[in-house]
Amino acid sequence: MIQLYSAIWRVSGKRQIVLILLSLAIAALAAVPLSYQKDIINGLTGNDLQNSDLIRLCLGMMGMITLSLGLKALMGYRASILGEDVTRLLRNRIYEGAVEAKATFTESKRGGTLATMISAEAEELGKFTGSAFSEPVVQFGTLISVVGFIASTQPFLGAIALCMIAPQVVLVLGTQKQVNRLVGERVHVLRRATDESLAEGLERVNQSVVDDFDAIFETRRSIFIWKLSTKFLLSAINGAGTVAVLALGGLLVLDGRTDVGTVVAATIGLDRLRGPTSFLIAFYRQVSATRVKFDLLREVAGPQNAKNN
Repeated sequence: MIQLYSAIWRVSGKRQIVLILLSLAIAALAAVPLSYQKDIINGLTGNDLQNSDLIRLCLGMMGMITLSLGLKALMGYRASILGEDVTRLLRNRIYEGAVEAKATFTESKRGGTLATMISAEAEELGKFTGSAFSEPVVQFGTLISVVGFIASTQPFLGAIALCMIAPQVVLVLGTQKQVNRLVGERVHVLRRATDESLAEGLERVNQSVVDDFDAIFETRRSIFIWKLSTKFLLSAINGAGTVAVLALGGLLVLDGRTDVGTVVAATIGLDRLRGPTSFLIAFYRQVSATRVKFDLLREVAGPQNAKNN
C-alpha cells in the first residue's frame, strides 16, 4: 500500500495538497449545522426564541450548508479531473512500455492482457488517484468533528458514538483480506481468459475460456457473500447505536441531566456518522483491492514501467 501511495504522490503531489486543504475545510464545517439545530430546538422547546432569532439561526445554518456543498463540489471536480489525467498518463506508459517490449506481448500471446490493462485497469487506478488522499481526509475529519461535538455536549452520548465505530473497523479489517484474495484471483482468471480467447480466434469454442468465465462468476459470487454479510452486520451495529442514544438520552432528559436539543442533535449526528463511516469502510476496501490490481499491473508492465508509475 505504501508503494501505491508513493506512486500516486510522485505524479500528483502538488494537486493532492490542494485537495487535502479543501477536505480539511469541509471536515471543519461538518458539525456546524448540528450546533444550529441544537440551538433552534432548545429555543423552541424553551419558548425563549424570537422570530428574528429563529430566522437568523436558520439563515446561518443554510449558509454553512451551502458553503460546505460548494467546497465539496469544487473538491469533486478537481479530484475527477486529476483522476482522468492520471488515467491518461497510465495508458500512455502502459502502451509505450508494450511497444518497447513488443516480443513479450506477441510471443506469449498476451494481447488480451494489454487490452485489459489499458481499457479497464488503468481507468480504475486513475479514478482512485483522484480521491486517494482527499476523500479519507474529509470523511475521517468529519468523524472527528461530529464525534467531538456530541462528546462536548454530552460525554455519554459521545461514548456511544465511539462504540459504534470501533467494532465496524474490526469487522472490516477481519474480512477484507479474504476479499483481496478473491479480487486477485478474478483479475488473473480474466486476463487468462482474454488472452486465450484472442489467441484461439473465433473459429471454435475454447472450453478452457468457458471454464474461466464460470470461475469468474464463482469468484464474484463469493465476493458478494463476504461484502453483503459484512454490510448486514454493520447496519445492525448502526441501528443498535441509534437505539442506545435514544434510550440513554431519553433517560438523561427525564433525569434533567441534559436537554432535548442535545439528544436530537446527537441522533442526527449519528446519522451523519454513518455516511463517513460507510465511506471509509468502502474506501478501505477499494484501496485494498486497488493495491492488488496495482501490484498485478506492475507485474505485467515490467520493472521499468512500474518505476515510472
